[in-house]
Amino acid sequence: MSGAFPLKLVAWGVALTLVALPILGVLNGWFASDRWPVTKLSVNAEFDHVSAEQIRAAAQPLLGKGFFALDLDDVRDAVAKLPWIERVEVRKRWPDTVDLLVYEQQPYARWGEQRLVNRQGHLFSVAGAEGLQGLPRLAGPDDRLDDVLRFYADSLRESSGSGLVIDAVALSPRGGWRIELASGSVIELGRTDAQSRLQRFLDVWPRLAGTHPGAPASVDLRYENGFAMRWPPPSPPSTVTPAAVVSPIPNPESRIPALP
Repeated sequence: MSGAFPLKLVAWGVALTLVALPILGVLNGWFASDRWPVTKLSVNAEFDHVSAEQIRAAAQPLLGKGFFALDLDDVRDAVAKLPWIERVEVRKRWPDTVDLLVYEQQPYARWGEQRLVNRQGHLFSVAGAEGLQGLPRLAGPDDRLDDVLRFYADSLRESSGSGLVIDAVALSPRGGWRIELASGSVIELGRTDAQSRLQRFLDVWPRLAGTHPGAPASVDLRYENGFAMRWPPPSPPSTVTPAAVVSPIPNPESRIPALP
């Protein structure tokens, strides 16, 4: 009787192994993967910077293990390595489909010379970023990215309606703020009270705007009780070269003698 119990345990162990092994083999793709193949790949994306063909080419090599053995993390990682991809959602749909939901990076601004900032405030790099047009130019130490984004947003709000269009904001390694306008004007704000200094300038700008045509070349707000402005030199008066006077050519027909 005492020897029968271990035999029963062994028998149960063998039985469980025989049942579990096929299941484990299917789940790991060891065999029978051709019986439950993945035959459909559904891709949903914006396709502004990444094509459906690129996404399919990244995911397709991983779909041969069969529906059950397919590792969704592997598919997600492969697609996420493509340029312009922010994140990827993957799920299986019985009996033979994998659904991909792909979110592309949405550039908000440039960061320095090579990188971009997305609309979530994260830095990313893509080839050809320098060719993108219409993005504000931001710069500063990477660990001050949030401060630069906040200062840019506040400056946009405060300058709204002033006619001054902010094109770039830069924070130097020493903490000095600088604004460049679309007109080419440069505004130096210094390291302290930069936002209040900008507001002080914007308060008087409507009275100054009418004193000179166009925008100032530079504005220095790094003074305690005022600021300095430099206007571009006036354009020299244009000289008009008088047109040469050309005598009219007689009608050639007037020189042809009349036929008798």
